[in-house]
Amino acid sequence: MARTRGSYAKGIAKREEILDTALEIVARVGYSRATVRELAQAVGLSQTGLLHYFGSKEQLFIEILRRRDAVDLLTVGGQEGGEGTAAFPPDLARALADLQRHNSDVPGLVQLFSRLSAEAVEPDHPGHAYFRDRYRYARAGGADAIRAQQATGQLPEDIDADRLAVLVFALIDGLQMQWQYDPEIDMAEQLSYFWNLLDR
Repeated sequence: MARTRGSYAKGIAKREEILDTALEIVARVGYSRATVRELAQAVGLSQTGLLHYFGSKEQLFIEILRRRDAVDLLTVGGQEGGEGTAAFPPDLARALADLQRHNSDVPGLVQLFSRLSAEAVEPDHPGHAYFRDRYRYARAGGADAIRAQQATGQLPEDIDADRLAVLVFALIDGLQMQWQYDPEIDMAEQLSYFWNLLDR
């Protein structure tokens, strides 16, 4: 039994090592150039050995995005809620602007997100449930943060928090897409401008 538990713990540790290494490589070189072979070599595995931990290339990249979500949430001072939900910090505008500044430093991860989110609209895509749930949790967490700001007078009370959350995350995705075509776009500044419009 001890050997089984030890093997399981080693497997978990190796999986974590793979995700941490892959996160760094994809951030640096991008989705298109981050091959399974390169990721496998970076952690001392064969391609087959690497995919053993995830099942498929698509699932590997989805798990990279899931790890990115956890890191990003900590970066902006948020925390994971129950059942995979996101609890954003009270100052949502600042947190999301900080996140956009961070994203401009990891273009490969922005590219990975954009490419996979477009591909995963097909219901049978391995990433479909991940993106569906991610948007659902982000909207719910964003709406909660907006309501908290309304309660303290930071945002007008007559704004529909749930609908604003939908618009905010649509804006973020759209900014990221435009930024990939034109890196001169300051995503954080554009997002801050949007929030300032709400205060008028």
